[in-house]
Amino acid sequence: MTEPAPAKVNLFLHVARAKANGRHPLDSLVVFAGADAADQVSARPANTLSLTITGPAASTLGVGGDNLVLQAARALQQAAGVTSGAALTLEKHLPVAAGIGGGSADAAAALRVLTRLWNLDPLHARAVAPALGGDVPVALHGGSALMRGEGERVVPAALPGALPALLVNPGLPCPTGPVFAAFDDAGGGEHFAETALPTFDTVNQLSAWLSGQRNDLEAPACSLLPALAGVAATLAALPAAGLARMSGSGATFWVLFPTLAAARDAGHSLSQTHPDWWVRATLLGEPVL
Repeated sequence: MTEPAPAKVNLFLHVARAKANGRHPLDSLVVFAGADAADQVSARPANTLSLTITGPAASTLGVGGDNLVLQAARALQQAAGVTSGAALTLEKHLPVAAGIGGGSADAAAALRVLTRLWNLDPLHARAVAPALGGDVPVALHGGSALMRGEGERVVPAALPGALPALLVNPGLPCPTGPVFAAFDDAGGGEHFAETALPTFDTVNQLSAWLSGQRNDLEAPACSLLPALAGVAATLAALPAAGLARMSGSGATFWVLFPTLAAARDAGHSLSQTHPDWWVRATLLGEPVL
C-alpha cells in the first residue's frame, strides 16, 4: 500500500505573538502540490515497526525513532491498540527544513497508509495528528484549507482552480525553531482577526487577492539567511513570473505563472543557471491524494 506525501504550500501565513505555552497562533491558506513535488510512503505487513528511506533526498534524513514517520506509526499503533507492525518505506524527494512540510506530509501519509493497512477508523489518525506537529492535521486533510489555531483547526477552502507555479529551494536549510525565535526577537506579531476568505470566480482573482496578504515569517527568515532576498529577486525576474512568496518558515519560495507550461519553461531556465537549486513546476491546489 502506498500514499503520496505532497509538498504543502502556505499561500499566506499570518502569525501572532506566542502564547504562554510557547506556541504561536496561525492563520494560513494552505494548498498542496501535485505528484511532481511529493514524497511517497508505502507499508506492508510485518511483526514490528521498521522504516527504510530511499530516494534522492534520503541522505538528509535519519531512520531513528525521531523520524516523524515512525513517530506517527507508533502514535497510531498506541491510540488504536494495534499489536501488528509494518515495514514502512519513505521515498524522499522533498528538501528538508524547507517550509513545505515535508516531514509533516510524510507523517500524514504514514497515518493514512497505516489506517488502510490495519483497517482502522480514520478518527484515530485525526486524533493523534495534532501532537505530531502543526502541519500534520492539514497534511492529513490533504486538500486546500485554512489552517488555524496551532494548526489543529483545519477548515476546507474552495478555490476556483489550480495555480500553475514553480517551487524553488536554494539548498539553504532553514529550521523552523530559529525562524520563530527571530520572529519573537523582532517583537512578534499582534493578535489578529482570522482572515475571511472571499469567493473567487477565477484563479486570477485569487492571485490578485493573495498579493494583499503576507507571510509573517519571511522577514525573520531573511534576517537569518540574507541570501534568501536574492532568491526572491531572481524569481521575480523570471519571464512571465507573477506573485512570488516564501512558504512557511522557508527557505522554499513559490512563484505563480499564467500556465503550467510557462512555469516549466521558467524552471528549465532556472535549473540551467542554478543547477544546485531544487526546482519543481507544479499545480498548487490540485493534490495527488
